Amino acid sequence: MDATKVCCVIGAGDATGGAIARRFAREGYEVCVARRTEAALAPLVGSIQADGGRAHAFGLDARREEAVAGFIDRVESTIGPIEVMVFNVGGNVRFPILETTAQKYFKVWEMCAMAGFLVGREAARVMVPRGRGSILFTGATASTRGANGFAAFAGGKAALRALAQAMARELGPKGLHVAHVIVDGLIDTAFAREHFAQIVADAGPDGVLDPEHIADAYWWLHRQPRDAWTFELDLRPWVEKW
Repeated sequence: MDATKVCCVIGAGDATGGAIARRFAREGYEVCVARRTEAALAPLVGSIQADGGRAHAFGLDARREEAVAGFIDRVESTIGPIEVMVFNVGGNVRFPILETTAQKYFKVWEMCAMAGFLVGREAARVMVPRGRGSILFTGATASTRGANGFAAFAGGKAALRALAQAMARELGPKGLHVAHVIVDGLIDTAFAREHFAQIVADAGPDGVLDPEHIADAYWWLHRQPRDAWTFELDLRPWVEKW
């Protein structure tokens, strides 16, 4: 096995994606983090490096086929073989159905579903010949049910879940672990505490999801033995109604 272990996180934001990147970096992985604006990744990369880890930032529009293919090629040729691919792009926006234009719906679908397909396919393209690798998709409550005002988000996330299922069935026998993580609940971020302060307060101790604990679940999925792989994992606070 190659000495360099690479984990890519597409959608490495300030919460879940960043926590996943830090978690794998602590385990000795060379971490490649990507989001639309490369400059926005500077604090994350800096914090990983300050802790002794290795991280690389990439600007990437994951909705564009040539951009995703180019990203994979660049990582594989200049950093090392990708062992873990995490697709963590969001798209959680609310529009009443009568205000959901075709453009809005298509953009959310592109972010959630099309980008997931491109990232998953291109990761599989380099992993299948090696017979190993983990492809982990971040889902949401909307992955399994629609809610008032979230038609576009539910459509995109449900499509991503179906993609993950199909990939898991096809690629599992080829040695690739494909998993889908449903994150069901409010995540503890600065944004949440500012805009949903009352919800956070009402939830009480451990009532919102800690990004670091979410990241632990991704690490656990990647480390699972092949005789007991998990496809879908639900993560939610103990007080969450579901």
